[in-house]
Amino acid sequence: MGLALAEALEASQRGEVPVGAVVVSGDRILARASNARESSGDPTAHAEILALRAAAAALGEWRLSGCTLIVTLEPCTMCAGAAVLSRVDRIVYGAVDEKGGAVGSLWDVVRDRRLNHRPEVVMGVREEECSALLSAFFAARREQ
Repeated sequence: MGLALAEALEASQRGEVPVGAVVVSGDRILARASNARESSGDPTAHAEILALRAAAAALGEWRLSGCTLIVTLEPCTMCAGAAVLSRVDRIVYGAVDEKGGAVGSLWDVVRDRRLNHRPEVVMGVREEECSALLSAFFAARREQ
């Protein structure tokens, strides 16, 4: 989660919503990414999507079995769906997203029994740090 927090901080410094993601396989870091929607003009450029794409490229295949997606904020429906479709074994996240989270709070896409793959979920890892980064970012935005 420390690497994901570093990515989130970098995103914040670029004016992006501070969300960072890392994909690991065992002890190997396959990918790191942060939000890039504003800078790229791409609505799908969430940290999770960018990290999953880079991890698939590093492995040379789309199936990310054996991998863990670590993210500072609970994934949205798009990112939760991408995690399921990429077949990650687990999703670890920090802050809960009560307005758009799809891994247990607002929705629970990843545990839907109708899907053929359901990753393990670990939530609340370094939650206070992850939440504080987001809160500080949005507080500064409101002051502008």
